[in-house]
This record gives sequence, C-alpha cells and structure tokens, in this order.
Amino acid sequence: MWDLWLGSWIAVLVIFLLVFGLIVYASVRYRRRSDDEIPSQVRYNLPIEALYTIAPVIIVAVFFFHTVTAQNEMLRKVENPDHTIEVVGSKWQWAFNYVDEKATTGTDVFDVGTPEKPAELWLPVDESVRFNLMSPDVIHSFWVPEFYFKMDVVPGRQNSFDLTPTREGTFTGRCAELCGLYHSRMIFKVKVVSRAEYDAHLKQLQADGDVGAPKGAKEAREIAGLEKDGEQG
Repeated sequence: MWDLWLGSWIAVLVIFLLVFGLIVYASVRYRRRSDDEIPSQVRYNLPIEALYTIAPVIIVAVFFFHTVTAQNEMLRKVENPDHTIEVVGSKWQWAFNYVDEKATTGTDVFDVGTPEKPAELWLPVDESVRFNLMSPDVIHSFWVPEFYFKMDVVPGRQNSFDLTPTREGTFTGRCAELCGLYHSRMIFKVKVVSRAEYDAHLKQLQADGDVGAPKGAKEAREIAGLEKDGEQG
C-alpha cells in the first residue's frame, strides 16, 4: 500500500511538471510580440488531439491496475487466523466480540462502549486477527488511521478483513461515515499488547460478566438478506 501511495505521488508530480512546463513553453513560445501581430489560426491538430485523448486513458489504466493489485493484496485473508473479533457498529457506539478464545475456554466475551465511555479493542501483537463487521441500523465505517485502513460497516452485510498488528501501542479508532447526530463521538481505543496482557484482559471481561454477544450483534445477524463478504444475495 505504501508503494502505491508513494508511486502515485511521484506520478502526479511528474505529470504536474510536464503539464506546467508545456503551459510555460506555449506561453513564451507563442506569446504576442507586437500589437499588430495576429497568431496563426489552427482549427485542429489530429496528432495532438489523439495524444491528449490517449495519454490520460493510459495514465488512468495504469493507476487502476496498480490500485486493484494493491487492494487485492491488502484484502487477502489468511487461511486460519489466530483470532476472530466481531465488530458491531451501531448508533453511536462500538462493540467488540472476542469469539472462541482459548483464554476464556471458548466463551465469547465482549467490550461495548458508549459516546461517553468509548469501547476498547484489544489486539495481541504479531498475531493475525479476522474482523467481521456488522451493523443493526445504518452504515458506519471502521477506521484506525495508524492501520492505514478502513472498511464500511453495512446493515445486511458482513464485511471482513484480516490484520496482523506489528507494534504495541494505544491508538484511536473512529467511525469514518457520517451516521447521525453523535457521529463525531463514535470513537474507540485500540490497545496492541502482548499475548499475556491480551489473555488477561479477556479473562477480566469474563469475570465481569461481559459474556455472549454484545448489544446489537443479534439484531445485526438477523437482518433480512445478511450477506457475508464475497457472497451475493
């Protein structure tokens, strides 16, 4: 993804310099040199017209190819992820359901937030995680800027992606889709920690009684026509 971003900026810079240079050249080369001079009038120039028609098509095609290639690579899923987390986005909160974890002997546990007290998403460093995104009401968007990634959370559809965090730290996640009155307060914290800390957190959720499916998960699953990523209704 970084290569695509960097390559795009280089291409944009080259095109900008080329176009700007041609503008300057034409302005100087064909400037009016006297008050009674009339520039030559040309109705059409087929080679030039073909060039500025074909060249943009080629540029867009190259951008499209590399974008699709990078997107497919970014969305490629591992065969057996180490962890599965269900993400439920609803007005105006996030809920994270940790599915079938060894630390809780297979019992699902969850963390659900509110606009006043954002939820916390805990992730173990250097371990693959599959996120299944659902919503029971309107479209939201799961976004963690430090991950350089976001994906829409759509009612009636389960979107999913895999991620392997590679460094520990605390980050802020947000909803990136205008979803109503308190959209700006629909945030959450992401904590990337060691496996021992991750397991301890899940056990604490279990001890606190936060077991089963979080608020909104049941409704999101029961929406008529729910599709999983890659399926068509």
